[in-house]
Amino acid sequence: MPIGVSFYIFQTISYLTDVYRGEIRAERDFGIYAVYISFFPKVMQGPIERGKKLLPQLHARHAFQSEQACYGLKLMAWGYFKKLVLADSLSVYVNQVYNDLPAYKGFSLVLATFFFAIQLYCDFSGYTDIALGSARLLGINLTQNFKAPYFASSIKDFWGRWHISLSSWLKDYIYIPLGGNRVGKVRHALNIMITFLVSGLWHGASWNYILWGGIHGSYQVIEGFFPWNAKTSPFQRNRHCHFFLSLITVPCTFLLVCFAWIFFRAATIPDAIYVLRNMFAGISRFSTYVQDCALQMGLTFTHLMYNCLPLILLFLFDLASLKTDVITFISKQRFFIRWPVYIFLILVILLFSEKGVSTEFIYMQF
Repeated sequence: MPIGVSFYIFQTISYLTDVYRGEIRAERDFGIYAVYISFFPKVMQGPIERGKKLLPQLHARHAFQSEQACYGLKLMAWGYFKKLVLADSLSVYVNQVYNDLPAYKGFSLVLATFFFAIQLYCDFSGYTDIALGSARLLGINLTQNFKAPYFASSIKDFWGRWHISLSSWLKDYIYIPLGGNRVGKVRHALNIMITFLVSGLWHGASWNYILWGGIHGSYQVIEGFFPWNAKTSPFQRNRHCHFFLSLITVPCTFLLVCFAWIFFRAATIPDAIYVLRNMFAGISRFSTYVQDCALQMGLTFTHLMYNCLPLILLFLFDLASLKTDVITFISKQRFFIRWPVYIFLILVILLFSEKGVSTEFIYMQF
């Protein structure tokens, strides 16, 4: 398949639909339109841009701005950190287990699934950071595609933070035209399911992806029956209740997302069922359960420590990003504070990046 075909097809559909609705005017300059569809930073893996945002930027003249270019370079460095240090390192363990499932049981399957969740996030959001950063060098602002998704407190919140350009596309061009939530409860649930089944089908014509989309659709339908997710809920209005509730809902949401990732990563549905049946085998003897995982995957204390520092950095960055733009915050610090941070990040990339591992991005296949 042509590289990035699903991304620029969705972008073309949104352009044609917006022109048909009269929300934007048809672009008369073929060169500008061609750049809009195939702008190189985002053509392979998005974000899926809208004509109303990107086309005016392509028509405008852009003078070089050192501050914006510096921000772009820092964003690219963070993207390379996520891809080279975390995604590629974790892919070794994920591929080891998921490419030979019958050889593994117990905690190895649990750990490989958790590792895949982090790998996929770092791989995809790492590409997005590189794309947004390189576009910034040219004076173009692309759509932010990730906002610390694993800190989401609900599945609906997760989809407001994960692959945002796809989520908003599905909402505007499928969910709302179907009637959105302006219909009866049964029809509303059906609209959600259709939207997420299309999301699964977008990833590939495989029952795995369709089932993955159906699981997320079911999550959202069930979630609608719980009052604490509503903005008007007293759980959300009370700051203290919201904080303590998040200590429960954030881990639970992460676990639900990881459950769905099993169907996304497994080659077939029977493989996914094998993972579910065997991931807790032997858990009654917990110490042996964990030790067997280390032996099966070849994990040592050194391996765990080797991946621990990058994971801590990712956790702290995403946690801080909930309140502030971390890159801007660091950039405003004094010389003797910000430059050690930059040098430290570069050293981590050079020292911790996995050598001899394929650096192909996962979403290149979609």
